[in-house]
Amino acid sequence: MEKRIKLFLEFLQKDKKLSNNTLQSYKRDITQYESYINEENLQYLKVTNEDIKKYLENLKNIGKKTSTISRNLASIRSFYQYLVRTKKVKEDPTEGIQSPKVEKRVPSVLSSKEVELLLEQPKTVDLKGIRDKAMLEFAYATGMRVTEIINLDIDDVNLKEGYVSCSNANKQRNIPLGAISINALKEYIKKARPYLIKSEDEKSLFVNINGKRLTRQGFWKIVKFYKEQAHRKRNYTTCIKTFICNTFITKRSRLKSNSSNAWTFRYLFNTSIYAIPRWRS
Repeated sequence: MEKRIKLFLEFLQKDKKLSNNTLQSYKRDITQYESYINEENLQYLKVTNEDIKKYLENLKNIGKKTSTISRNLASIRSFYQYLVRTKKVKEDPTEGIQSPKVEKRVPSVLSSKEVELLLEQPKTVDLKGIRDKAMLEFAYATGMRVTEIINLDIDDVNLKEGYVSCSNANKQRNIPLGAISINALKEYIKKARPYLIKSEDEKSLFVNINGKRLTRQGFWKIVKFYKEQAHRKRNYTTCIKTFICNTFITKRSRLKSNSSNAWTFRYLFNTSIYAIPRWRS
């Protein structure tokens, strides 16, 4: 089974062109399923519909959230559909199994004053402060996902024209920047980034203190630090997701790749936030 999992992940990466984070989610889900299969002495090529249901029930019994169970089922379903396509099994054992209904939670929203308080925390008195100020202003101005932000290269930003090019899979969109974000980026690129990078060949826009591309974990640590500085008591992950997307609705009509209100709603709902439209200039 281990070999099939490896081939499946390679298929997702090369043919489906999924992001690394999505691939890691698939890998975790399938690996966990593999452990269960081994513990129950089942053969993964011969599992039945009932075996899959028992596995999902097992996830529920050990306290997994409904959203996690639903994602696991989706991963397992994709795995068996791949096996059907490659003729390793004749039928998909997940066929007919409904995903559990995910509870719709009330979204969490930051007020304008709370956003301003967070943005005011980085002090541009040292390299780190200049970088952090630029990063938070950039996140607020663009409404980009964290993964998109940390994957940006410096050449993706056009300060003269005032926009950033964001590429995702086979799509690319140009996102306008506000004056405050542009000024913060200019200061970072001129006064901080040259001293943070260790090599002139470094392409990453936002780098850590070691001069390498900033990671998701690094991003969240920075936000958590400033959340504590601002004496915020709410969950920082939810708050920053709201913060990052504060301008998303107002920008939607300006982004060619986001062509429908339905797409916007799905994006906002899936990240459990609603945006407060606002443009900093």
